[in-house]
Amino acid sequence: MTGTPSGRNAEQTAERTTERDTGRTSTERDTGRTSTERDTGRTTTDATGRAAGADAGRKGDDGAEPSADRKTRITVLVALVANLIIALAKALGGLFAGSPALLSEAAHSVADSLNEVFLLAALRRSRRPADARHPFGYGKERFFWSLLAAVGIFVMGGCFSFFQGVEALRSGADEELSGYVAGLIVLGVSFVAEGVSLLRALHQVRRQGGGLGALRDPALRTVVAEDGTAVLGVTLAAIGMALHMVTGQVVWEASASLAIGALLVFVAYRLGREARDQLIGEAADPQTGARIRALLDAQPEIDSVEAVFTMKTGLDSALVAARVDLMPGLDSERVEEVAVRIKRSIGGMIPEAKQIFLDVTDRHAGEAAESPAATGERGGA
Repeated sequence: MTGTPSGRNAEQTAERTTERDTGRTSTERDTGRTSTERDTGRTTTDATGRAAGADAGRKGDDGAEPSADRKTRITVLVALVANLIIALAKALGGLFAGSPALLSEAAHSVADSLNEVFLLAALRRSRRPADARHPFGYGKERFFWSLLAAVGIFVMGGCFSFFQGVEALRSGADEELSGYVAGLIVLGVSFVAEGVSLLRALHQVRRQGGGLGALRDPALRTVVAEDGTAVLGVTLAAIGMALHMVTGQVVWEASASLAIGALLVFVAYRLGREARDQLIGEAADPQTGARIRALLDAQPEIDSVEAVFTMKTGLDSALVAARVDLMPGLDSERVEEVAVRIKRSIGGMIPEAKQIFLDVTDRHAGEAAESPAATGERGGA
């Protein structure tokens, strides 16, 4: 009779232990990888999973084409077809008329066509899922191909336009009336085609919210810059050719060619600088960092927030790393629970945070008072 209760108690104890272990295993499986260095009291959590709410913000992680990318691809294809037709028309018209400004515009359109090919490659390659060699994914492919597009605008557009302008000033150029007429007709057709492509790009910008936020996609930003520059360049070429026809002075058309070259070099510099900043590890916008820090400061288990770092790893993905000091007296299991809750909160608040890393420290009060964090000697994470 006395053995029966003891047996039931043992069974109940075993069941509670199993439930506790099962819950712990489920928690560890849910949170990804957690490494606890018990000797130093430091726990590093690699939060590769996301809360359920954050998963809704992911687009294209499995290689599928998001709606925004599909619209951007159509915009790029429209610009590519327009530029190929325009480049051929400008080249033929420029050779027929002997117009340096028209040949400069032909070089501009050839550069734009090549850049559209680069942008199509960026859209396709940046959607590849992460693998062992690139654990943070291929999102930065967009920035790389956009940088090549900027180089193409500079070399094939800007430099050739400068060459044509200087050559016209050096050797002069005489055109017949038929050449002027043919050149102006080609420029008129080019203006319409470039304008249609620009309107398509601006329409997409407006559909995506308008403003600078809609131009964060380097592919769309490059198309808008190219088409806007093309419309202005065609206008300058037409003015230069018309003044050449009226005055008989080639300096007007040469000046137009030099102005087109300067415009292309400026646009290439701006696009290249933005692509460079994104390639070398640009931080997320300041508002995102401030929101993350505010969330960490609001956690009752956190004594102080030492550092918060963010870095864009793609158009819609970012890495978040934070170093925090916890309140003294938390055991390792509690530290793990806190880390899990924090990373879930960050993932739910910042959907683009695809990777979250927390460096948390559980120390005694005396150690905390003598630590580099307390004395201000601690460096970055």
